[in-house]
Amino acid sequence: MSRIHDALKRAEQERASSMGTHVEPAFNPPPDVQPENMPEMPSLQPSPAAMPGRGAATTYESLLARCPQPDWSPDPRTMLFFHEDDNRIGAEEFRTLRSRLYQIREKMQLKRLLVTSALPKEGKSFVAANLAQVMVRQHGRRALVIDADLRNPGMHRHFGAPPQPGLSEYLLGECDEFAALQRGPMENLFFMPAGRLAGSAPELLSNGRLKLLLQRVEPLFDWVIMDSSPVIPVSDATLVASCCDGILMVVRSNATPSDLARRAREEFPDKLLLGVVLNGAPSGKLSQSKYYYGEAVNSPT
Repeated sequence: MSRIHDALKRAEQERASSMGTHVEPAFNPPPDVQPENMPEMPSLQPSPAAMPGRGAATTYESLLARCPQPDWSPDPRTMLFFHEDDNRIGAEEFRTLRSRLYQIREKMQLKRLLVTSALPKEGKSFVAANLAQVMVRQHGRRALVIDADLRNPGMHRHFGAPPQPGLSEYLLGECDEFAALQRGPMENLFFMPAGRLAGSAPELLSNGRLKLLLQRVEPLFDWVIMDSSPVIPVSDATLVASCCDGILMVVRSNATPSDLARRAREEFPDKLLLGVVLNGAPSGKLSQSKYYYGEAVNSPT
């Protein structure tokens, strides 16, 4: 009987072949294997957990449900808006900077904002952190701060927040955006620290996952403010800038050499540079301390 069955099957395949079609051979289990005892065929689909950041679209509800909310201890010397003191030196300048950014936003797409500087210790992290705080002081506004300085991160010290997991772990594919983000004590303010130090920062920032991250989280926020490495020593800031809508350059009063400030400015396209912020101006001269078309702010850092 089996020889007849085999002959009929070969004839069927030859007939199908002559008609230009292909018939997959049927899978016939051995006689001693019954259907209910057959092993399951392994799935070739990768698990979403194995591909962090590539699951279902992030929603604000899922962000609130899964985002860690650790205890923060904001530095009272540099964080101007956590303690509801509207009269601190520099607070009004940040409100003016906020207004100017909204005016620019009326003329161009502006949500992803890079804050950088020519050299270290100019105050870029101070400016980025306080700008995010003043943004969420407006009712219903949400802001995300990302520390993209993977070589010498410092934003977590301003916020008094855990330093990891963060951006490095996300870029390495070790966690998803939920694990890398933190909710702070100020409503609608979120923070992604830099994570552990990365010796291959340019490679991580250009591997495509930074763009993926921003695409996933951008719809949830009114502003995404990124802090980067300084421009002159390394190339990281230009890589981050390629993912942003606009750039603020921070220069320090009586400290930043003018030639290095110009050199840093030339690293970015004109259309991306929104303005320059003068940091560390003497408090008695704030009203006269406009620099280019930026704002003067006073900080100890």
